[in-house]
Amino acid sequence: MEVNILSTGVANVASVVAAFKRLNCKTKLISDAHAVTESPFLVLPGVGSFQSGMASLVDKGLVDALRVRISDGRPTLAICLGLQLLAEASEESPGVRGLGCIASTLTAFPNTVASPQFGWNWLSNENAPVLGDGGYVYYANSYRMTECPDGWGSGWTEYGGPFVGCLQKGAVVACQFHPELSGEYGSTILANWLNDERRATC
Repeated sequence: MEVNILSTGVANVASVVAAFKRLNCKTKLISDAHAVTESPFLVLPGVGSFQSGMASLVDKGLVDALRVRISDGRPTLAICLGLQLLAEASEESPGVRGLGCIASTLTAFPNTVASPQFGWNWLSNENAPVLGDGGYVYYANSYRMTECPDGWGSGWTEYGGPFVGCLQKGAVVACQFHPELSGEYGSTILANWLNDERRATC
């Protein structure tokens, strides 16, 4: 099984590559629109700011290819900033337009909690097949989505109030947490994403 990982310059992909190799997958780093379109399985990782992430996608000419791929429901996994880039906008970068695949705007954590959130937190499964029974996952985020968009299954985490930890629509999965850093449960989520039955339409 081949998993292509988008190398945008705003993500440390080494841990993602290692996680899929542990699942006996072949991995390849890609950075062009044709490869995005043709990938059997595509991972969109990301760290850093919403603005820098979108700037990288624009500079590499990847925006349209990603939008079409998500709209078509092809197997795609977005991680951390990758999830946020699927949204329309973020408070982090006013005026910067996201991919718009998800009707949502990211907001900052309230000042009642430390931000960014670094560490392990419980992820409950509402109706996202890849998540199984839920479990502890690793987060590193300052912004979050507080409502589940129509048509998506979801998993939820509590930190300064409930927020979306994961979204799933068929073969498209977006994780605010880092499954590649989330131990055995994270590995199970990745394996479920690669599994046809777990990618059943939510």
